[in-house]
Parts: sequence; structure tokens; C-alpha cells
Amino acid sequence: MVCKAAMGIKAAAKLRFPSSASAAAAARSRLKPWMVRATTTVLLWTCVVQLTAVGNTWGPRVLKGWPSCRTAREAAAVTTARVAMPEAVVEKAALPPKRIYRNNGYLMVSCNGGLNQMRAAICDMAVIARYLNVTLIVPELDKTSFWNDPSEFQDIFDVEHFITSLRDEVRILRELPPRIKRRVELGKFHSMPPISWSDISYYHKQILPLIRKHKVLHLNRTDARLANNGLPLEIQRLRCRVNYDALKFTPQIEELGRRVIRILRQNGPFLVLHLRYEMDMLAFSGCTQGCTPKEAEELTRMRYAYPWWKEKVINSFVKRKDGLCPLTPEEIALVLRALYIDKNMQIYIAAGEIYGGKRRMASLTSAYPNVVRKETLLEHSDLMFFQNHSSQMAALDYLVSLESDIFVPTYDGNMAKVVEGHRRYMGFKKTILLDRKLIVELVDQYTSGSLLWDEFSSLIKAVHSNRMGAATTRTVIPDRPKEEDYFYANPQECLRYPNLLRTS
Repeated sequence: MVCKAAMGIKAAAKLRFPSSASAAAAARSRLKPWMVRATTTVLLWTCVVQLTAVGNTWGPRVLKGWPSCRTAREAAAVTTARVAMPEAVVEKAALPPKRIYRNNGYLMVSCNGGLNQMRAAICDMAVIARYLNVTLIVPELDKTSFWNDPSEFQDIFDVEHFITSLRDEVRILRELPPRIKRRVELGKFHSMPPISWSDISYYHKQILPLIRKHKVLHLNRTDARLANNGLPLEIQRLRCRVNYDALKFTPQIEELGRRVIRILRQNGPFLVLHLRYEMDMLAFSGCTQGCTPKEAEELTRMRYAYPWWKEKVINSFVKRKDGLCPLTPEEIALVLRALYIDKNMQIYIAAGEIYGGKRRMASLTSAYPNVVRKETLLEHSDLMFFQNHSSQMAALDYLVSLESDIFVPTYDGNMAKVVEGHRRYMGFKKTILLDRKLIVELVDQYTSGSLLWDEFSSLIKAVHSNRMGAATTRTVIPDRPKEEDYFYANPQECLRYPNLLRTS
């Protein structure tokens, strides 16, 4: 169209100016480029106006065939959103409003222990930061424990969600501001371990003045530093909010956990057995039931090799009789049979490498042939990036444990307690809390022949009929916080059905 217009202008010029005078030729040469540009502009503008006029009718049909910058998955998500909400604008979830407060300083924390010990500590430290009106720096995770895991906070938890989901309670930063960071690098800060099982008044009276004085306080041991009981209701509920809402695992861990659960669900119900029978647990506890003399010697050497494991000389026989040892694979096989757990039930082992390997697992796999673990359900490539990262592997087991039909811990360590509490929070999902002291007594009587199988089974069922993870009030033991019920195992202030609470 533009070309035809240009030709028309040229023909018209020839008709109007037939002479070949030099002045006319010069005028034409100046006029021609200007006329072409002007005419082209007018024609293009006309086209734009016409396309705009019909765009509402034809535009969507035409544009469907145009290339897009979206991926196929993003395009499908947008299409679904438009179908579900034809008049709505799809937006990100609104963030809670920032809490405005006068900042008293900065709190740095170094967590110690395994994943769930650190998880509870993170919850407590976030609550303490909130009630001291200080800025919390994203916690540093333990890299010096037995597991020697180099994982950072953001390798396990969704750090952005952690920060933004709590912005209406406490200001959390990934790292110190540059000016404050330089002070810390020059040693201008205070570092200390807080006193265990302290109530919030300790932090107001003892810790807050130190933060105001030094501007930056580093708490270098954070496990079990906040009391189980005697705290205001809003503090207890904030502990739950941090634990169950703010502390999400990374999308990679969450997706892999969902995949394991889908695989298990395809084959029916499943029981998660937290079989705490790894080498480090046995060395730490000094429990050697069923081990060979060589294995017992190896475990003792390991216990002496770690200076922070304070108990060195341990009588395994006495400790087991007192119910202070994790149940062995042989013992737990008898207990599951006595509880009439279906032999075809899938048994998912939530643990690291079992000490003694196949030899020690033989009794369990014989009684329950569908024993599986993440390494048997997933491809090696799926777990490749989790190797040598015990906390990330534990996070995967944690997710599967939450969703299991039955959860059975063989030792009351931190994972057992925190999962127990989380399952209570989710609606009292069945958790069999084993009475180890009575179990070992009954097992010894049965294996010695002084107790028949039917008697053994009846006693095991009777003992555990009221130990299934139902709602109970926490046991409070004044002046002996280590012996009372752990808050994260039974967060009664946060339970959705408080009317179901019964006295333990």
C-alpha cells in the first residue's frame, strides 16, 4: 500500500510539472523525500487505528497463535486461573503488614545438634527476638556435630518464606547490615550461651540489657533454652506458628517428600518406623544389646572420640533395663507383631544406616517383607544432591513421617518428639509411644520362655492402648524441666480440638 502511494505521488508530480527546468527539478528533489515520509506516516497511523478498532473482536483469536515468553506450565497455570476466576486478577498472596517497633539491637544465634533439635531452637529464638524487640539474623546451623553436615539454613528451609511470613511479628534479616557487620568483624559484640529452660522474664532482665549495651548479641547454644511451661499463651502460640507455618522445607525437599509419599500410597497404608539404631546413637547412649564384642568395642571408641559426649563409662545392661536404650530391630519386630500390625503393611524406615546391617534387620524383614526406605523407593539420581547432608535426608524422613498412617519411634529423641507434636497438631494422627522399660522386661521374659506368646501380645496391647498420641495435657514437674513433657512433643495450647484434652 505504501509503495502504491509513493508511485502515485511520483506520477502526479510528472503531470503537474511537465517542464524540465532546473529550478523545478531541484524543488522536486527536495519535495520527494518529505512527501514520502509524510504519506507513509499517515498510512501507518490509519492501519493502527483500524487494528485497534477490530482488536477486541479478532485480537484474542489472532494472538493465540503468536509466540509467548511463558513456558507451557506457566501458560497452563494462567489459563486455569482465568477459567476459575474469569473476572479476577491473579496476584501473589498478600504479605502480612510489617510490625513497626523500635529496634533494640541484633540477635545472632548458632544452633547445635541434629535437624529437629535445631528446628525447636529456631522457633524459640524467633519468639525471643519478637518479645525483646530485636532484629533476628537468619540462624546458623551446626556443622561440627557427629554428622558434619555443611548445610546452611537456606539449604534446608525456605528462607524467604521464613522471613516474610513472620514480618508482622519480628524483623528477620539474612545477614547483618554492612555497618553492624563491620562492628562484629572487629569483635564488638557479646557471645554467650543462655541458661536452659528459662522463662521470658530471664530474657527481659538478663539478655535485653546485654543487647542494648553491645548492639549485637550472639547466642552460641540454643537448644532447650526456653521453658516448656509457665509462659504467656501468646508466646506458646507464636512458637507453634513459627514451627508449623514459617519453617517450611525448601521446594526441592518438599517435592521429593511428596514423591515418596505418592509411591507409598500407591501400595496402600504405611507405617513409619523411626528406627534409631544408627552407629552414632548407640555410641552416644552406650547401648550394645545384640552387638558382637567387636562392635561393642568400636562403639566405645567412638564415644571416647567425641569430647562433648560427656558420659563415657556406661553399663549397657543397666541402661537397657531402665528403658533408656533405643529398641533393637529384633525387639521392635516382636512389638509390631504383638500389636497385630498387618504383616503386609509397608514399613518405611526413617533413619540412617542401621548398625549391623542386614544381620540386625533380619528379624524385622522376615516378619514384615515390605520394609522400604527412601534409598529403595527413589533413584540414586534423586538423592544424589542429598548425600552427605544428613539434615536434608532427615527433613525428607520428617515429611514422610508426618503423612504416615502410623508413626512408631523406637527412642524418644528430638525427631520422635517433634514429629509426635506435629502429628498432634495435625489432628492426633496415630503415634505409638512405646514404653521401653516394660517392653524390654516382657521381651526378656518371652525369649527366656517364661512368658507365652499370647500373654506377651496381650500385655503389650494393654500397656499401649492409651499411648497412641491422643490429646493430653502436658505433665509439669516444677524444678525438673528435663523430666516434664516437652512443649514441641505436646503443644497443647495450639491444638485444634482442645476439648479432647485428657489428663496424662
